[in-house]
This record gives sequence, C-alpha cells and structure tokens, in this order.
Amino acid sequence: MSSGRGSSRSRSPGSKGSAKKPKGKRSKSPGSGKKKGKRGDDSLDAPISSGHPEYIVPLVLTTHTQQIFQCQPDEEFTMENPFKLIKKADILNDLKTRAAISDFSPVKKLVADYPGEELLLVFDKDFKYGQNFYLVTTEEAKENILHPPETLEKEGDLRTGISDEYIYKPPVQKEWVSLGSEKEVEEEAVKESVDKIKYMVSRIRRHFGAPVFFDDHNASDVKDGYIECTSYEDKRFVIKRIEKNIGIQVVPNLRDCSTQTKWTYPKNACTQYLPREFSDEEKKQLLSSKKLNKFINSACLRLELALQQNEIINAFFDDWKALAEDESLYGSKSDTQFKEYQSFTDLHYSKEKTISCIKWHPTIYGLVAVAVTECLTFEDRINMSAKLRLTPSLILIWSFTDPIHPQLILECPDDIFCFQFCPSDPNIIAGGCINGQVVLWDISEYEERLHSTKPSRSKNVTTVRGLEAKTTAAAQFVRYCALSSIEFGHKALITDLHWLPDLFEVDQMGYPHENENGVCVQLVTCSPDCSVMFWDIRPPKTATNLPVPAKKMNEEKFPDGPQEIPTTFINLDLAWKPLIKVTISRIDTGGEYSPIKISLGEEHYSTKIQDKFQVEVKKEKNEGNVDYSNLTSASTKNLKPLDNINTNFFIGSEDGELIYSDWKMEKETESERLVCSKALYTYTVHDGIVHTVQRSPFFKDIVLTVGGWNFAIWKEGGIGGPILKSCCSTKRLTAGHWSLSRAGVFFIGKEDGNVDIWDLLEKTHEPSQTQNISSVLITCIKPWIVSSKQHFLAVSDEYGTLYILEIPWTLRSLSSNETSLVQNYFEREVKHLDYLQQRKIFRAKEKKEAELQEEMKKLEGSPPHKSKDEIEEELSKEYENFLATEKRILVELGLRLPEQEKNISFM
Repeated sequence: MSSGRGSSRSRSPGSKGSAKKPKGKRSKSPGSGKKKGKRGDDSLDAPISSGHPEYIVPLVLTTHTQQIFQCQPDEEFTMENPFKLIKKADILNDLKTRAAISDFSPVKKLVADYPGEELLLVFDKDFKYGQNFYLVTTEEAKENILHPPETLEKEGDLRTGISDEYIYKPPVQKEWVSLGSEKEVEEEAVKESVDKIKYMVSRIRRHFGAPVFFDDHNASDVKDGYIECTSYEDKRFVIKRIEKNIGIQVVPNLRDCSTQTKWTYPKNACTQYLPREFSDEEKKQLLSSKKLNKFINSACLRLELALQQNEIINAFFDDWKALAEDESLYGSKSDTQFKEYQSFTDLHYSKEKTISCIKWHPTIYGLVAVAVTECLTFEDRINMSAKLRLTPSLILIWSFTDPIHPQLILECPDDIFCFQFCPSDPNIIAGGCINGQVVLWDISEYEERLHSTKPSRSKNVTTVRGLEAKTTAAAQFVRYCALSSIEFGHKALITDLHWLPDLFEVDQMGYPHENENGVCVQLVTCSPDCSVMFWDIRPPKTATNLPVPAKKMNEEKFPDGPQEIPTTFINLDLAWKPLIKVTISRIDTGGEYSPIKISLGEEHYSTKIQDKFQVEVKKEKNEGNVDYSNLTSASTKNLKPLDNINTNFFIGSEDGELIYSDWKMEKETESERLVCSKALYTYTVHDGIVHTVQRSPFFKDIVLTVGGWNFAIWKEGGIGGPILKSCCSTKRLTAGHWSLSRAGVFFIGKEDGNVDIWDLLEKTHEPSQTQNISSVLITCIKPWIVSSKQHFLAVSDEYGTLYILEIPWTLRSLSSNETSLVQNYFEREVKHLDYLQQRKIFRAKEKKEAELQEEMKKLEGSPPHKSKDEIEEELSKEYENFLATEKRILVELGLRLPEQEKNISFM
C-alpha cells in the first residue's frame, strides 16, 4: 500500500475502526449546513476548498506512520468511519523516538497543549483541506464529528439497510395554538375608512347581445369630457407660528424722537435754510479761549496719527469680505464638474488613429493643434509598412469657429509624437518624428486665416501628394520646410521636444551664453535611443546662403504639381545636424538610460496667462517677423557667458526611473575628448514608462512625474526621494498636467477614460473628484487660460477624439493664501524626508557600534589561545574516540566479530 494521494483513492465496502458512528445517523463536518446528494454526507462530499477552520490541521502521514498507528486507508478507514481516535501519549512517544522524522513534528506544540487524552484523526479522502489526513485540535469539534446532532426529516427518511430507497412520510396535521400574533396583525392592517363608490352600468333590453364598438376621442372635444382638478388652499392645515428662534446681541439703549411732522408714509420733500454762523466777535472770543486751546493740544497728536493711518491703511476696505471663505466651497455639484465646451473629430484624417500630442496656440484664441498617429505596435508597423507609406501623417489645427473642418493641416514625413510652437514666433512649429527626424513648419502665410473669427469657405480644393482627392473645401495643407538629417539624428522615435528660452543659447560644450538675437533659436529633443540632442535652427557659417527663387525650387521638387513651400529653413533641409548629443550613463551598472520625457530647469511659462488682454499685448510684441534665413550662429568668443542659468534637467526613463543630471560636456584629461557627465542621482518609483515630467508653473523646483500605476512629486535638489508618492491605482495612469491657475491642483488621466482631479489643500491620499471623459484610454491632457473667467482643458483619447472641457471656477479661482499654503506643505514634506534620511543614517551607525561591542565581548570572554602541541593532542584523542565508536557500531550491526577487533586496523 502506498502513502500520500495514492493511498486515499481506493474504497472497500466495510472495515473496522476505533470510533464507530451510531447507525441511522449522518455525519456532518462542523460549519456545514447544506445537503449534497441522497446521502447528505457533507463531511465526505463537500467541495475542496483552499482554506480550513482553525480547529483543523492538515497532515501528511507516510506509509510507515500509518502502520505504526494502524490508520491505513481502506483497512482502518472506510466510508462510514473515516476517523479514528489516537492517544496523545502515543503521539508524544513517537515524537521522542523519531524526533524530526516523525510526521507529527509540525504539530508538536498543538499535541502537547491538547487538553484531552485522545486526539481525533480524520482521513481526508477528497483532499478537502489539501492533505490526506487532518487532525482535530479541540474537544468541541471532536464531539461534533463523533456525535453529530440528529437531523429531522421533514418529508421522508432512508430505509435502513437499503442505501438508495426513499420512504415518503406524509405531514401530520396539528392543532393550531394562538400566541397572540393575530391581534398585532389586526392592529397593523390597513382598513379603509371611506366607503367605496359604486357604479351601475345598464343597457336597454333590445341592445342585449349586440356587438360593442369602442373608439378614441379627445376629452376636450366632448362636453363634460374631462374634469379639471385645480389646487386650492386648505385652511385646515394653516399653522400659526407660536415660537421663533432668533439671535440677539446686547446693544446700548436707543431713543426715538420725531419733530415737526408725524411720519406716516415716505414722501419726496426738500427744505431750504440758511446756515447759522458765528459773528466776528464770537469767533475772536472762541479762538482766544483756554478751553479751545486745551482741546487742540490734546487732539492734535491723535489727529496726526489718524491721518497717517488713513494714508497707510484703506479705511473703506471690507474686512468681513476678506475674511470670508470663497463661495466656491459652497457651490453645487454642477459647479465642480467639467462641462464639455466642444469636441473635435475628423472621419477622414483622424479615423482609426490616436492623438499623441496636444498644443494650444500661444496667441490666437480658440486654436488648438493635435498630432494624429497610427495606433499600432512595432511588429504591426513592420508588417504594414507598405500600407503606411501611402497613408499621410498629419497635424490638425482646429478652431472653435469650425468644429467640423480643421483650419490647417500640416503634412509630416512620418508620424509625429511631439511638437511645439516657438515661444518667440508661434508661426514656427517644430516636431519630432517616429523615425528620429526633426521637422520644421512655417505657417506665416496663413496667419490671417487663423486670426479670422469666421470660418472661411474657399471653393478651391488643394491637392497634396499622398492624400486622397476627397478633401474638404476649408482644409489648407502646409508642407514642412525643413527636415533633419536621418544619419546624424535619433535612431528611435522622438518622444519629447522643448524650445530653449530666448534668454540664452548653448555652445557645443553645453555652456549657456547670452542670446543676442532675442528669439528662440535652439531646441532640445530626447529619444529612447539613450540620447538627448540640442538643435540650432540657424544655418551654420559654412553653409552658402544662395538665393533660390521659391517658384523654381517648388518646380524642381514637385514637377507634377507645384506647391508653395516657404524657404525659411532651406539651408537646413536634409543637412540639419544636432549641436550637442548628450548620453547619460548609469551610476552603478554599465549602460545608459533611455529617456522618454525631459524637463529643463529653465522652461517657458507662456501658458500661464491671466486674461485675454495679456494675450493681445504679447501678440503685438511678436508681430515683427524674424528673418531666420539671415540669422547665423554667433561665435562663443563674442558672447557673454551666463553663470546663473540652471543646466540641470530631469529625465523620465522607459524603465520608470527619474534621473537628475547636467547637460554640460566635460573634457577628459588624457584624451581631451568631450564626455557627458554622469547622472547626479536616480530613483525608481514608477512601475512603468514615465509619461509625464513637468515642473509646476508656480514653483520651478517642484516636478510632477506620472508613470505606470502611480505618480510622484519631487523637489529639485532633494536626494531623499519623492516628497509625495501616490498609492498604486486600480487603472494605469497615462497622462498628467499641473493646473495653470491653482498651485495645489493637477489633473491625472487614466486608461479607463477617467480624469482624476487632485487638490493638495483638500486631500493628499486620494483624488478630490473623478470624472469620466471617454470610454477608452486618455492619451494627453493640456489646460489653457483664455481669461480670468474662462479656462479650458483639452483631453484626447485613443480613438482620435479631442474634448474641450470648461474648467469650473472652483478649480480655477485661486484663494488669497493658496500659494503660501502649498509651499508650506512642500517644505514640511522636505523636512520630514530629510529627518527620515538622518534617522536611517543614525540607526545604521548604532547598528555598527552594537555589532562592534558584541565582537569585543566575545573576544574578551574567549579562552586563551592553545599551543600547537595541545591542539594536535586533542585532535588525536578525538580521532581515537571516533575509531572506538565505529568499532562498537560495526559489532552491534553484525558486520564484524568481537574477536576480530585486534586484527583489523582502520585507516
């Protein structure tokens, strides 16, 4: 017979057991209350469950243990008697004899603490609790298994001796005994107090048996066809108010008086009188009096102080209004929810595509641009490469004035994953392609079209190579004017792009210098190919700026159909190379980081606009067009170096890491070649790709990162980790953005189509509210401020739909001290993080000191060192004892005779 699972699969019709069950009774396991099958044996036919009660301990008994305790399946255990009582003393004796080899060693403590003399061992045929046996550890459970309560059969019973035959027992009628419940039922019963109205309908006798016809008619067409039930005031329910709760305050006694007339009702009236004035003698007497002189001397200082206070403090300022809370805290639910302002989708250009990037136009109201890309994996792109070459890649520029047709369509050489308007000249747009190339557009010729408030309906249809002929009348296609060299660019898709501010420019070493042109001429890109590149849109000095007519150039490029292409960056087309290439090496291991998102220390905050007037001012400032073809990169010798520019930047990697590094290049002492600096510090907080790395528009040293299933907030310069880290969400986070009007609010997009609104002043452990925007994954979030009373939030989904949501004023109105409160919160978290790091260092130091003290104590208490001869003598004695023990064991086992001891020597 085998042990384990194999031993529990066989059955025998009957066997003996140490504990027999009364005949006619059915055993039930504790806690079981359902019948199963005809037998109703719950303890044997119950389904297998992963957990077990506290009074049951599963055991594995081997074949040897079963033979010792006579608990072999199909011999001592049967279907009727699947349990056996084992004496506690026998188990303890087995534990002493076999020690750790005994199968009861895992439950040694439970057996020793058991109050009874016998323990119940149950054979688990169906492995209900995971093993072939289980041990019952309480007396109550043992009694319930050995002597289960008798179950009453309401409808029948099983005939003894025959297992499957059923005997029907009819119910027996008993006399009903009243316990007083009928009185309660009668009292609670609803009784009708109004007599029912009875109607009697009769017919003339001659019409009996005639067919009945029914028809419909309007009740107002027939006289008395309807009854009007008008409301009236029921005077029986008029309740006079006897008591009234009011609040009173102690006030001085008041006195009412009247003169001339008795006031009865308001009446317009006017009175003309002459003022009473002092005479010259009275004035002279009053000014020379001691009383007036004393009054002026006493009141002069107080009057002077009051006048100074009136100059410093506004006496007419409403203090109660300033101390009161904002009305937004008491607004209704509709005041805190996003309201859909508009949505944009195109059935021709954005169908079956996803939106990869959203950008608002910096100066023109109601203009938003989106990049649409194919939603395919890398393998699908390879398999469908021939089809994708025929499908155009576009950037759609939408306007609020026309939600059906895009105002402009920018043609791209490949799918665009990021693009950005130039801050100094919004007509220049830079984008990053999936193939690693950087693209430039110039939309100066279409500026009037974009500024027009009404959508233009041009009848001319523009055809573009690679696009179908079914183009809308309002669509205007713009071809890119410059494309970077694919040989010297990124080797993977460009995932993020930023323009450098117009305050400075960098040289080939990465050091910042003063920007003499006053316009943005450099940009930075990052890619998962482990590189960050800086680009300069000015042509190099070696390039020959030959004046090429635009018409001739277009005819050469497009012989089939000429198309007007700006010649702004003609010298950069297909010859554009990066100025600097920065690769960030890993700190501990070899290799490099693969950046996905980047955040510079000096960024533009052009999106933080307070009202529409500022937009118009900025637009007038940038009206002067810049001739980029005549701009050339100046020599760094003539430029003034800037030391106050922060050259550090944050990078979110493909593996969920946040890296903080410097882009400046360094020269090696031996080879004198340019080497990128290593990362200053790195942290792995996110469990997925980092989708967002963005600085707060209110605090330049606070950074928000979103990736995987959580987000984190970081403090630049802190090396202890994030100052705030969210719990893992049930859904993956896909996008995030700070609020442009409130310092403690930011928005998080998720893969289930919801947007979480976080308010740090209200909650820091969960979002303040969650609103569903779409049924699919949220790809991008971008807020924008139009005026102080109108803020928008652009949200895009995986199906290519762009939602424009109006932000409620509860989420856009900044309280008087919100910025300082949020700043204090960040400072407290930084101090808490620093304190935690200090405690870790202190505890590690304490641990080392304790270990050193323990080692010193061991050395002090150890015996003195022995000599070499003493050690050899002890080893020889131990070896002789070993030989003697070996001889004795061999004699006891019968492997040698006692008289052979002297003749056999051991090696």
